[in-house]
Amino acid sequence: MKVSQVISCYLVSRRSVGVRLESAERTLYQFAKAVGDCEFKRVSPKSVSKFLLGSGSISTSWYLKYKLLNGLYRYAIARGYVDKAPLPSDIPALPPSLTPHVYSTEEIQRLLDATVVINNPCCPLQASSLKSLLILLYGTGLRVSEALSLKISDINLAEKIITVRDTKFYKTRLVPLGERVSEELKHHIIRRNSLPMPDGVDSAVFAIRSGSALGYRQVNDWFVQVRNAARIGAPPGEKKPPRLHDLRHTAAVHRVIHWYRSDEDVQRLLPHLATYLGHINIKSTQRYLTMTPELLEEASLRFAVYAEMEVDHA
Repeated sequence: MKVSQVISCYLVSRRSVGVRLESAERTLYQFAKAVGDCEFKRVSPKSVSKFLLGSGSISTSWYLKYKLLNGLYRYAIARGYVDKAPLPSDIPALPPSLTPHVYSTEEIQRLLDATVVINNPCCPLQASSLKSLLILLYGTGLRVSEALSLKISDINLAEKIITVRDTKFYKTRLVPLGERVSEELKHHIIRRNSLPMPDGVDSAVFAIRSGSALGYRQVNDWFVQVRNAARIGAPPGEKKPPRLHDLRHTAAVHRVIHWYRSDEDVQRLLPHLATYLGHINIKSTQRYLTMTPELLEEASLRFAVYAEMEVDHA
């Protein structure tokens, strides 16, 4: 059997037990294309390693692809398609991660105001669409890829909920919308309906003027223009300027700061934030607690209050 045939059988098997695997399907068929869709048993360890590495260095995507291929090969071995998996036995360590930038509320406003820099009929993307995307990312903490994958049918403005499907960890979740984000999306959808809708209600929420879905590289290029116009550069001590993805970190940190200032039980609420952000491990969410000096100060103030209470009751 060819690689694509085994993948097809694997997907049918997984979906028969309720697993959607939409993003996984794309990745697996990319694998089939990368190895030339040869006979499954002829896939070499070298070609697998090349696919895992991609065009860059070791990153979290390496681990996600490894996990997918591991599942595929376990299925293939169980059915006798191959005797063993050509996956690497040594799992490489991730390089040190970039320090996330947490935008200030003033920087967020400057970014939104600076979207006018692409307000040009010759630009494939409407400035208002980019502004709506930035508001959605900051207001919900979605990953950029999740926002760009949204379909019109995923938006429920009546209930103020969006459905984020088959995400980074191949799960689907419901994300509630705040009043500001809901209102922004309402106006965005009205504008979106004036553009071509090639797939009806399954058309992309964020699209260029032709109606085609907005791509990650496209939006990142336009974001760089906006960031430069907003005069937001690399922070002191950092080599690179803030990224579009940092809006997700900002959303999480600002949410936790708000909880501290509202005297909420942050530790109790963290699991809710983890679900909201689509984290599968609470440790991924806990790191936001120490991400900025402002957060550390709020935590210290909270601790000081508790300490005084303990002294008073001693």
